[in-house]
Amino acid sequence: MEGDAGRDLGCQKTMDGKVNEDSTQADIPPCCLKAGAFAPDPELEANCHATVVSGWFSEQRSSDDVAKQMYFNNPMWPGEVHSLAVEKILFKEKSDYQEVLVFEVLVVGGGDGGVLREISRHNSVELIDICEIDKMVIDVSRKFFPELAVGFEDSRVHLHVGDAVEFIRNIPEGKYDAIIVDSSDPVAGPAQELVERPFFEMLARALRPGGVLCNMAESMWLHTHLIQDMISVCQKIFKGSVHYAWTSVPTYPSGVIGYILCSTEGPPVDFRNPINPIEKLEGALDHHRELKFYNSQMHRAAFALPPFVRKEVKCLM
Repeated sequence: MEGDAGRDLGCQKTMDGKVNEDSTQADIPPCCLKAGAFAPDPELEANCHATVVSGWFSEQRSSDDVAKQMYFNNPMWPGEVHSLAVEKILFKEKSDYQEVLVFEVLVVGGGDGGVLREISRHNSVELIDICEIDKMVIDVSRKFFPELAVGFEDSRVHLHVGDAVEFIRNIPEGKYDAIIVDSSDPVAGPAQELVERPFFEMLARALRPGGVLCNMAESMWLHTHLIQDMISVCQKIFKGSVHYAWTSVPTYPSGVIGYILCSTEGPPVDFRNPINPIEKLEGALDHHRELKFYNSQMHRAAFALPPFVRKEVKCLM
């Protein structure tokens, strides 16, 4: 299951650039505390578009009340800008959940179908449910990025447009062998609930014994306190194993994104050494396109963590 729906875990105390009266600076992680130092510049506001400034798209908050603030005032990566050049805006419209923007530099959301495309390489997969809250993202991807959206055309795919929390709450116990959560960053907004304990408990309930979860888990360069929180919660819920891994994604702030891999109690799961290496999967490399990044060596390397991560994320196994 892939979901862009959700709500959030960390950085709650400084979403408006202020500290709650009942909190102290010592209670706030450094990456969130720094966000309070950036106040909107009235002169800059007049020249700002919500997401594109002077021909550049920049990662920023998406809520309407702060859309015109300085585009580098993002509590997830305060004092830092990650920008992509925009030659031409092809589509721009607001859905009920977010601003959907398409330009000649490729940046699309979780409903683009790319995860589905990669899952569909595997002939052993019999059924794929996808839950995406924002139908506009799917429609835009199908129009502008058919090479990604091809995943939606697989006959094994069943699309559910709606809130992932409500969807998973109504799933029968033990239905799935694997769940993939490709959620939004945990900034105040619709992604909050997807990184909180009740949702992880529902995910574990929906998995069969020995089932696996792959969940987005932020960048080790920016958000070790969020990684710590998520791993701590998952270790309490998933009694098989819990691992943190990472990969390079040039379009993400810091160029790195992490994910948590969990298994439920049951047959043991060796995440570092897959039973079916991608190179040995019959027909895998000629399905839709040849792989350009992933192979068995990259898979094993994803679990190698720098000393500072193991020091700061004390619950890592």
